[in-house]
Amino acid sequence: MPRPFAKPAASPSPLRYRVLGPLAVHRDDRALPLGPLKQRVVLATLLGSANSPVSVDALTDALWQEEPPRTARKNLQVYVSALRALLADDELDRPRLIHTGGGYVLRVAEDELDLLRFRSLVRAAEGQGPRPAARLLRQALDLWQGPPLGDDLRLSPRLAEEAERLELRHLTAYEGWAEAELELGGAPAVVEGLRDLVERHPLRERLRSAWMRALSGSGRQAEALAAYDDYRQLLARELGLEPGGAMAARYRMILAGDDRAGAGAAARPPAAPPPDLVDFTGHGEELRYLTDRLEDESAGRIVLLSGPAGAGKTTLAVRAAHLLGDRFADGRLCVCLRDADGRTRSLSAVLAELGERTGQVGLSGPEAWREWLAEHRVLVILDDVPDERAVRPLLPCGGRGRVLLTARGQLGGLAPVDRVCVPPLGTAESVQLLAGLVGEGRVRADREAALRIVRACGGSPLAVRVSGMRLAVLRHVPLREFADRLTDPAGALDELTSGDVSVRRWLAHGWEGLPEEWGRDAGRLAAGTGEGPFGLTEAAEALGCDERHAVRVVEALIDAGMVTSPCGEVTAHAAQYELPHLIRMYARGSGLGTPVLTSG
Repeated sequence: MPRPFAKPAASPSPLRYRVLGPLAVHRDDRALPLGPLKQRVVLATLLGSANSPVSVDALTDALWQEEPPRTARKNLQVYVSALRALLADDELDRPRLIHTGGGYVLRVAEDELDLLRFRSLVRAAEGQGPRPAARLLRQALDLWQGPPLGDDLRLSPRLAEEAERLELRHLTAYEGWAEAELELGGAPAVVEGLRDLVERHPLRERLRSAWMRALSGSGRQAEALAAYDDYRQLLARELGLEPGGAMAARYRMILAGDDRAGAGAAARPPAAPPPDLVDFTGHGEELRYLTDRLEDESAGRIVLLSGPAGAGKTTLAVRAAHLLGDRFADGRLCVCLRDADGRTRSLSAVLAELGERTGQVGLSGPEAWREWLAEHRVLVILDDVPDERAVRPLLPCGGRGRVLLTARGQLGGLAPVDRVCVPPLGTAESVQLLAGLVGEGRVRADREAALRIVRACGGSPLAVRVSGMRLAVLRHVPLREFADRLTDPAGALDELTSGDVSVRRWLAHGWEGLPEEWGRDAGRLAAGTGEGPFGLTEAAEALGCDERHAVRVVEALIDAGMVTSPCGEVTAHAAQYELPHLIRMYARGSGLGTPVLTSG
């Protein structure tokens, strides 16, 4: 992901850019002429990614729906040159539109662009009480001057998609404002605006729920009940679904005559997540993406971190939870779906812990949990998910709560889920983690041995951490001697143990959860393929089958988190596959990789 350029300070000769309505640029009180349509498409595309690079390819796609002309690059340069002159800051002698490595960046201060100001106000409202939240969100909504970008620019498919995303952000902000006003007793002030939006977005549950609450709070209980019944019939007719738990709960409260319509009794905040690691290392790109997705109100409610045992999924999830503390006013908690022996916990046991952690002791079942989750802005980490059945009843159907899953497999039966694969640590990151545990001086004294140690750990943060903890205790053992131990296949896993933390036991838990034939197949791949990537032909030879059957085996093992793609994007149809180093080592050391003898 591109790193945004630093935002410039406000200009003394202020420009004002507007995209939350028809595209416009004003210098002082004078509207600037923005030129022909294609030049305005370029400007709108750059403003949509203000302060971040936009590639030439992306600008070309925005300008030409079909095959671009041979003069496309020259035409683009003409439009950029005209915009650069139009937007130039004469007083500071500083170009606003600059060229950078294969693209362009438009530098814009927050107070110059309505979109940046809108995002800032929405972020500031998160985690606030109803009164400041209502004030900040009202300021954000007042920035809108009509449909974003106007009708003419939406002829560009790229800008049409951007306009749809902006409209969704506006809708989410309006819902937040209406809910804050309802908390303050302002039902009559929001009821008609909500009705208009419900007519335009009839299937949006959060919007419909707020409208029901506004109707009830305005003394119009019969209309509120009718609104629910209309929604129930619409869902059944269009999607074959029932309303979510939060909607059903609100309906019951209105039916019972409770004008608060779902405000609910106060409960103690959920417990905080586990302590963050002070020496958290690596996975910076995944962390940035993860926090962005969890912050984005328009994104899905469920994110999955997947990767083999020891990849650092839980550590990454916990770090994200700590970074997002101010975004989840009702708390953050982490519950593991396996017991200490690696067995899947029962649903009743998990619900009991969730109920205790959230002050909802005696949850009647998954439906009651989902109702609570929908009503609270909370981040719930469901850690080490063994399969879809174990977690499906606990997932939100809408509302305010977010769920972050960690699992070794892909959990392909869950949808919609935003999936993030956690790759191995790089060599430099692994050495940095090791040095933090054993001391910088010890690593500098024998860097070659340190490199051998981390390479033997195969990029697994767990294995590097266990090595470091063990060496921190065994101060008398030279790094070179420990590296020799790890490069001995017969005893390497025995060395990766420190106190009650054992890499072998961690791997065994994952292996025992596999169907017997999958474990056998993974063992055959470990025995019949060399270290590093292998192709489908090699897989078929190791498994003793044809390539059609080998594809199905590899697909199953990818889904189980036992096989990955070295390119980072996990797909069974990639040209190359890879067994993570520790999984390969465990399979070979446990005698699971009996080679298959094929005839001929």
